[in-house]
Amino acid sequence: MTAFFALATSLLWGLADFGGGLLTRRTPALTVVVVSQTIATAVLGVIVVATGAWSEAGPRLWFAVAAGLAGPVAMICFYKALALGPMGVVSPLATLSVAVPVGVGLFLGERPGLVQVAGIAVAVAGVVLAGGPQLRGAPVQRRAIVLTLVSAVGFGAVFALIAEASTTVTGLFLALFVQRVTNVAVGGAALYVSVKRGADALPSGGFPWASLPALAFVGLADVAANGTYAIAAQHGPVTVAAVLASLYPVVTALAARGFLSERLRAIQAAGAGLALMGTVLLAAG
Repeated sequence: MTAFFALATSLLWGLADFGGGLLTRRTPALTVVVVSQTIATAVLGVIVVATGAWSEAGPRLWFAVAAGLAGPVAMICFYKALALGPMGVVSPLATLSVAVPVGVGLFLGERPGLVQVAGIAVAVAGVVLAGGPQLRGAPVQRRAIVLTLVSAVGFGAVFALIAEASTTVTGLFLALFVQRVTNVAVGGAALYVSVKRGADALPSGGFPWASLPALAFVGLADVAANGTYAIAAQHGPVTVAAVLASLYPVVTALAARGFLSERLRAIQAAGAGLALMGTVLLAAG
């Protein structure tokens, strides 16, 4: 069950990142984040009311609040790092986020077997390579590296926190709702500050109504990914769940290949193969 839900997380996050990347080509990144998360919040609010999830409210919701604070900060740092580039270094470096939940799992006493350790090493190497690391070319700015590492810690913290935010399915709905409300509040504040400083909140043609279905997909896929990861981490070793869930860059790369006809470089194809091999080792272990 852990492997299934963790791989579902990778699929959902990978597709959400692909969709978000396409949308930010036409719409400011902060606007994409705020609008997509607002749609997800509204849907989750309906689910919370329909399932009576309010009855699950308790101290664990503070983990959801913390995840909601960490997520937008990590995303903003990541987008800024991508802007500074080069993307071929920034994107793979961000996958170091897996170190946070894996470290938490080890701290809590999880001890993966030899086959699983090998699978973790192979899968992480595959994910980094699948991102297409830029091994030569323009120098990497120190600020870009710092921002990327901050985003990696933030994304990893979301992994770890959301897994602790609930113990039941209805409680998970409430935790995800609280997380998204916090996301929208933080993202909205960041967007407001950005606009006050002279940045555009909308593309030149006004609000992108035609992109609304895509924005909804990005927000809902991201929410679903958080939910499937929480289930994976609660029903099996966090170390395994975190590594399998971190395979989403492979999904993004393959989506770009399938939908945009972007050619995978040899290093990316090799990374995808290693990631698949690592998945097999983790499942077998």
